[in-house]
Amino acid sequence: MRKTIINQAVEKLSSSELDFLDLDHLAQVEFTSECLEHPVESALLQMDNSGLGWQATGGGEQIIRVIFHRPRTIEHIFLIFEELQQSRTQEFVLLWLAEGEDAYREILRQQYHFSPPNTSCEIEHYEVRLNHLKALELRIIPDISGGEACAKLKRLRLA
Repeated sequence: MRKTIINQAVEKLSSSELDFLDLDHLAQVEFTSECLEHPVESALLQMDNSGLGWQATGGGEQIIRVIFHRPRTIEHIFLIFEELQQSRTQEFVLLWLAEGEDAYREILRQQYHFSPPNTSCEIEHYEVRLNHLKALELRIIPDISGGEACAKLKRLRLA
C-alpha cells in the first residue's frame, strides 16, 4: 500500500539558512550600467558588507545578467530592493536561460510601490526549480510612469 500525508504545512527556509552560491567564482556578470559608488558586485557578492548595493547611472530599464561558467540548478532566488529618496512604482522581471536553449523564459514579473520613509524596502524570496541554468537575467524598470528614477538593487543571492 502506498501512503501520502496531505495538507501538511511546508516549512519555509529563511535567507540566513540558505547556502548561497559564490558568484564571484561561479559566474560572470553583464549589466547595462553602474554608478561608481554602487558597483554591481556590492549587490551580488556575499563578502561585500558595505550594504550599498548596485545602482544604475541613469533612468530607464536596466539589466543585470548572471552567466554561469557551468550550468547549475537553482532552488532559491533572494532579492532586496531599497529606495530611500523618492516615491515610485517599480517593475522587475526575472528570466532564465537553460543550457542548450536560445531563448530566455520568464520566471516572474512583479510591480510594487516605494513610498519612503514608510515603504522603502522590498524583500523577495522565491523558491524555484531551475535545472541546467546557464544564465539568470534581472530586468528592472525603476519607474513605470517613465520618470527618471535610477534602478537600484541592494542584494541578489542564489542558492
